[in-house]
Amino acid sequence: MIERANQPEYMRLLDPGALAKVHRLELIARGVVEGFVSGRHKSPYKGFSVEFAEHRQYAPGDNIRDLDWRVFGKSDRYYIKQYIEETNLRAVILLDASGSMRYAGTQAAKHDGRYLSKFEYAQYLAASLAHLMIHQQDAVGLVTFDTESRRYIPARSRVTHLRAILQELSKTQPGGETSLAPIFHDVAERIHRRGLVVIISDLFDDPDDLLKALHHFRYRKHEVLLLHLMAEEELTFPFDAWSNFEDLEVADNKIQLDPRSVRSEYLEQVRKFIRRIEFGCGQMDIDYVQLSTKQDFGIALSLYLARRRNKAK
Repeated sequence: MIERANQPEYMRLLDPGALAKVHRLELIARGVVEGFVSGRHKSPYKGFSVEFAEHRQYAPGDNIRDLDWRVFGKSDRYYIKQYIEETNLRAVILLDASGSMRYAGTQAAKHDGRYLSKFEYAQYLAASLAHLMIHQQDAVGLVTFDTESRRYIPARSRVTHLRAILQELSKTQPGGETSLAPIFHDVAERIHRRGLVVIISDLFDDPDDLLKALHHFRYRKHEVLLLHLMAEEELTFPFDAWSNFEDLEVADNKIQLDPRSVRSEYLEQVRKFIRRIEFGCGQMDIDYVQLSTKQDFGIALSLYLARRRNKAK
């Protein structure tokens, strides 16, 4: 076995503790997906598989072994039983690499002895999800972005493809301003077969524009999983002393203020924003998951996957 200390830098993103928590769980598509490899997800195409879908009238050339003789006995007509085929899932992970994702508060979960920034937390989430899906023989792609798409890696299901995703995750650094909605619209047009879109972001953008962009994915018949990641300080605003607050996306944009004077209004605006996104996602049947960097990422991911599995039963 290769010692972890001697592994390539990108392999650090496959945290053994997190993988141990999720390795017995699965990420199964709730809706139908399109693919070519036999798998565990429902396909929109009819064939002769396991789960019954519907009847269609017999046509010359059909295999008579697929005739439903019970229906024939009642109607004196020949009908073929059709079943829902299963296929592999094609997923694309959209990772927010904007400047605001650099924030690492002192209430964040620690990893390797230091507090994780939102972006580092998101890197581990993306790596764990990619590992999980590829090892359940599904295809995974990656998009990193800030004001524009930085890199687009198409979905592949080969185990060797995981290395390309991990390498890209490892070398990506958060940088520019946030411009989520145009990115989502662009990606929605670039993914041609319906599948799963996983978004990991702090969602610092106009909520109405965001929801319109998310609707674009649903219009294209993609399933959407939205992992809304925020630092614990952004959710609770625990600051007490006069402080300098710096915009991580716009250079030299700072303000000094007494946080106690704005805490109430700030928290109300955060609550309104989260409620607006959560309600809009609910209307579109988008899986919205709010995450705080305070919680261990392996635990957060395994709890979500377990809830999703239980809902599917």
